[in-house]
Amino acid sequence: MSGNLNYSSWSIRALLMVRHLGLEVEEEIVPLDFPDTTTRLAEISPTRKVPLLIWDDETVWDSLAIIEWLAERHAGVWPKDQKARARARAISAEMHSGFPALRSACPMDIRARHDRPDMTEKLAADIARVDAIWTETRKEFGAGGDFLFGEWSAADAVYAPVVTRFVTYDLPRSEIAQAYMSAVMSHPLMVTLAAESAEEPWWIKYGSDGRSSGFIPSGNS
Repeated sequence: MSGNLNYSSWSIRALLMVRHLGLEVEEEIVPLDFPDTTTRLAEISPTRKVPLLIWDDETVWDSLAIIEWLAERHAGVWPKDQKARARARAISAEMHSGFPALRSACPMDIRARHDRPDMTEKLAADIARVDAIWTETRKEFGAGGDFLFGEWSAADAVYAPVVTRFVTYDLPRSEIAQAYMSAVMSHPLMVTLAAESAEEPWWIKYGSDGRSSGFIPSGNS
């Protein structure tokens, strides 16, 4: 169970790993910020939020919890090397709990291109920290591939929505960060996701009075 692919960063983190592993699941999207969204989610999710994984008699919510559930059952979720795996979990947890200024100033909107927001001190610090994570991880663990730990892993799925934010808002980044971003956006998983996002019929707008949503007029998607 996911929210809009174009806007729900937490949903696509788990979804990317489910798709990466090639699991046969029925994907269902609950459009966010509609009058019936909370009611629909309350029927199936204890937190009334997405993502949600229902597998036989197990119900798992929260992106990182779903990723760890996958890791207990399948290889190829986290890096094989113990040190790399520890780093991958650490930087994923940091993203899970941090970067509030980046989240607030740059809501995920994969298919759009927006002006760069006012560069507050807190936003600049978040951007610099993300760039440092990508740069340091690539230098220390990136041999053997184009992703944070060489081969695609859960850490890349966790940071993929951030990559799209850097693209959408043209946020400043280093050459190493740009190369990493290019690799992520050209990965088949992300190419497919971007195409699906572009075809979604819903929009969400962020204003001073909160979020609003609606349907894109036919022919304008």
